[in-house]
Amino acid sequence: MPRSRRRNKGRLVSEINVVPYIDVMLVLLVIFMVTAPMLTPGVPINLPEAATEPLPSEADEEPLVISMNDAGQLFINVGGDGETPVNLGTVKDRVMKVLAAKPRTPVQLRGDTTLNYGTVMEVMGALQEVGVTSIGLVAETP
Repeated sequence: MPRSRRRNKGRLVSEINVVPYIDVMLVLLVIFMVTAPMLTPGVPINLPEAATEPLPSEADEEPLVISMNDAGQLFINVGGDGETPVNLGTVKDRVMKVLAAKPRTPVQLRGDTTLNYGTVMEVMGALQEVGVTSIGLVAETP
């Protein structure tokens, strides 16, 4: 019996201890779960509240989001960093290019609660001119 013990001491163990990897994975999971809600992209806007359920999304594509802050500045999440104000002509141009490539791309409009109704309607009219047939208005649940 002492002979067999000597033979096993000289062999290399080919097992991987996975417990430290599981610990690291769980720590990373917690970090991502905590930081993910803080990474909401876009311009800070006070969205209006509506007591409705969100509509089911028909397209599996990333929506085209146009945001309007309280000063009436426009922001779009395509063709730039999304936090630089653009004019209405630039928005129309970018929307036309996206719809030419992917016609089923959903378009969402985020407007601040203090905006004038006419300003929102002007943007919606411009979007309709470039071929947008359906615009989703984004609101927060109360």
